[in-house]
Amino acid sequence: MTLPSEKSPSAGLILVAVVEMAPGHAEAGQRYEDAVLGLLDRHGGVVERRLRGTDSATEVHVIRFRSRAGYESFMVDPDRLTCRAGLGEAAPTTRVIEVRDLGTPVHGS
Repeated sequence: MTLPSEKSPSAGLILVAVVEMAPGHAEAGQRYEDAVLGLLDRHGGVVERRLRGTDSATEVHVIRFRSRAGYESFMVDPDRLTCRAGLGEAAPTTRVIEVRDLGTPVHGS
């Protein structure tokens, strides 16, 4: 089995985003995430997995971009910035972690 590496163009850029909704604004934060995740395809990005905490206050996204340039263009997308500015204090906070795929998970017995 071969694993994608940073030098492999097929690997692209894989990110994990941990999104914390502003207290009392979970629904607004979720609508924002719906909207901005819908912009990914114009930048060569795709959501591979979207998970929501059982309390609805946190989301975790696994996102893949074809290139770092795609991620950078997503971050400055005018539609994304307008959406975020419109939320004001209801805007979620996000921690983004660049990760690499280690291949098939190993399950214990």
